Amino acid sequence: MSDTDLRPTGPDSHAEGRPARAAVVVGGGLAGVTAALRLADAGTAVTLLEGRPRLGGLAFSFQRGDLTVDNGQHVYLRCCTAYRWFLDRIGGTDLAPLQDRLSVPVVDAAHRVRTRSGEGPRLGTLSRDALPVPLHLARGLARYPHLSLAERASVGRAALALKALDPADPALDQEDFGSWLARHGQSPRAVEALWDLVGVATLNAVAADTSLALAAKVFRTGLLEEPGAADIGWARVPLGELHDTLARKALDAAGVRTEVRARVASVSRTGTGRLAVDLPGERIEADTVVLAVAQREAYDLLPPGALDHPERLLRLGTAPILNIHVHYDRTVLRRPFFAALGSPVQWVFDRTEASGVTEGQYLALSQSAAQEYIDEPVAVLRERFLPELERLLPAARGARVHDFFVTRERTATFAPAPGTAALRPGPRTQVPGLHLAGAWTATGWPATMEGAVRSGVSAADAALGVIGRPRDHLFRETA
Repeated sequence: MSDTDLRPTGPDSHAEGRPARAAVVVGGGLAGVTAALRLADAGTAVTLLEGRPRLGGLAFSFQRGDLTVDNGQHVYLRCCTAYRWFLDRIGGTDLAPLQDRLSVPVVDAAHRVRTRSGEGPRLGTLSRDALPVPLHLARGLARYPHLSLAERASVGRAALALKALDPADPALDQEDFGSWLARHGQSPRAVEALWDLVGVATLNAVAADTSLALAAKVFRTGLLEEPGAADIGWARVPLGELHDTLARKALDAAGVRTEVRARVASVSRTGTGRLAVDLPGERIEADTVVLAVAQREAYDLLPPGALDHPERLLRLGTAPILNIHVHYDRTVLRRPFFAALGSPVQWVFDRTEASGVTEGQYLALSQSAAQEYIDEPVAVLRERFLPELERLLPAARGARVHDFFVTRERTATFAPAPGTAALRPGPRTQVPGLHLAGAWTATGWPATMEGAVRSGVSAADAALGVIGRPRDHLFRETA
């Protein structure tokens, strides 16, 4: 690439009678793509630089023979208004639809019942009605078979207490969610069958390892503010079709120059007060820069004095997610997904249609907070998880496995531990024009696609304020 190739272009570059305002976004995950679109939509000339050969960050797809594989199963909720805006902005809303109404099948491998096809795990459903909060969950909770009557009543009381908390209260970030649940009468079974069932998937940590502030944000926003907030959506196509293909088309249409395999070496201030982004043998100057990369990479790229305590980025821990992929020779699951209790299996999704499989069924197991398994050899994981799938899915007994493989994200998210809020910086730095984005920044949300998009909007809006460009309101703060 030449300096000319990398010169920012866009709608502002040819504005008559005024100098072009140029922005560089470093990182092509959801946060970076969002920031680039937001800046370009406001009339800024934008260059997006991504070190990988594709966009999408950790929500991407790859080919394994004829199989199109997502690196991990990603879902969103109706309350994820920022990610829903993102889908609409790239033209992907119809490809990742929401449930009409929350319904989560939950099977308990530890409690066996007689079924038409023989003995199998007990099945229950977490669901909601079209009633006002909190009545929308009352009937579903009353019918939930994995908790006793006393535990269901106790869950209701704890939910009302949780609704009264303010997730922005700094004191809440000093306490762990598990201790709070214990003080509010939640049994170990209630934690396993409800609170961790939801919390591990959204927070990537068990209750005992989770900040009460972040847990309160998840449960209040998702379950306790609007009836439909927790309705689940997921991509019916490979994630790469959304976060790479459609995102690239939207960026191109907005006038963003997108460069992949463009690894940034440093960011610095120039003698004229602008910012310089250096690649091997290349330099791009801009009025504003958004660093939309992981916290370790941001630490390495920040100029001296950008943050008062940059070492806090290194103290912000990480948590792994393991995904197990199984291709059977026949259909073994009749539902689009389910969650499991009494088993190391957490969530199982049918990805057959999206993957392009023409024979049998392809299932993806999403294993959050996967410290126990993240480094285990594939053979060990196969020996552990295939029998578990047979316990959960009687139809899998006797089915032949065409393929079994795993994808590992050892640093999938930041660890949502107590005290985390103080380690998450906002979008602004002390270097004029330099801003931060990423799900690990101070969005108030856990490390989700929603948090990533919100961070990109916040960073872009801060940048637009610096360069004097107008901003409009994009989405509601909560559902």
